[in-house]
Amino acid sequence: MQMPQEGRAWDEVRAEMVARGGGDVDWRGGKTAVYVFNAGEDVHHVQHDAYGLFMAENGLGPLAFPSLAQMEKEVISMALGLLHGPEGAAGAITSGGTDSITMAMKAARDFARANAKPRAGQNIVLPRSAHLAFDKAAHLMDIEVRRVPLKSDGSYEADPDAMAAAVDAATIMMVGSAPNFPHGIIDPIAALGEVAAAKGVWLHVDACVGGYFAPFARMNGVAVPDFDFAVPAVNSISADLHKYGYCAKGASTVLFRSEALYKHMPFSMRDWSGSPMKTPTLAGTRPGGAISAAWAVMNVLGVSGYREKQGLVCATREKIEAGVRALGFEVLGRPLLGLVAFRHPEAETMALYAAMRARGWFTSFTAEPQSLHLMLSPKHAEVAEAYLSDLAASVADVRAGVAAAKVEARYS
Repeated sequence: MQMPQEGRAWDEVRAEMVARGGGDVDWRGGKTAVYVFNAGEDVHHVQHDAYGLFMAENGLGPLAFPSLAQMEKEVISMALGLLHGPEGAAGAITSGGTDSITMAMKAARDFARANAKPRAGQNIVLPRSAHLAFDKAAHLMDIEVRRVPLKSDGSYEADPDAMAAAVDAATIMMVGSAPNFPHGIIDPIAALGEVAAAKGVWLHVDACVGGYFAPFARMNGVAVPDFDFAVPAVNSISADLHKYGYCAKGASTVLFRSEALYKHMPFSMRDWSGSPMKTPTLAGTRPGGAISAAWAVMNVLGVSGYREKQGLVCATREKIEAGVRALGFEVLGRPLLGLVAFRHPEAETMALYAAMRARGWFTSFTAEPQSLHLMLSPKHAEVAEAYLSDLAASVADVRAGVAAAKVEARYS
């Protein structure tokens, strides 16, 4: 496409954009369980309006936009309050989970350098189920990744003993997930904390999925184990606002136990022709709308609003767990929040995935072991019965050997 010589009317361009979106997944109708966290039109309206109010403003300039600086400070304060941040804890809003994880690793690396840890052979130790964002950050920083097998007891949890064995003098970080993305399982963070304390290693908790879910689930009576700064060895946490915080993309938080740890994250430089620059995260320009929308949604929902929405998600997950078990599926481990993975002993996972995709469901799957994977939102309470009904039909099709032909016909 070349840029048009003359501009087009906005009404015409907008209509074309809407038409192009007609082929995208149906997340508004609830048939998507990945990428989008649908908390309802009321929350979507808050996101949209609040983002637009500060769409042109830049979070890079706190002197120019003290309103954004104050909103970010208050979002971080609310986050630390939920995640048992001690006095003096600190953090920043980032563009997403990968950004948060990268900045936590950068801080851990620089902390290690400041404390005379070996620079040669620097590595991080993490469970097999930890997010690939750690590998991406490690690639950027030339840090070795040591992925450790999960426990062999079918819990799909990190194995603290195996991770302890992988740690050496050049390890700059250990990682646990709350929960992990593939299976929705919260790692034994307290046990990992004991290892980290004994080894003198920075412990990071990837709570990108659960950071703004688990505290409210616990308030609702779910037996969520300690996973945050309540565990003394936890030095940093990543938690995504645009996941179960139901805020606009892209917004995440990276949090540190103390200002002394946080100080290793920002980039600051004066040695160039321009004015001195200090950026707290990887980004230079930081969209003001992402900060303002996060602040607005958190204030509009409040504790009671989050408790209601996370309770609805938990109830939906329990309903789907019961439904898939009745269809002969095995639920992997013991999920407590909004993610669930399950596999059928007599129906191949990818055939089931394709059969459900042909019925309009855009979800996900895991590779180890192969299983269907759902990332549930409040909207899914309205469509859980329809999902289970279509899943039953898909199982029947796959077992009868007719699903592949249907899928081939649909996409040929």
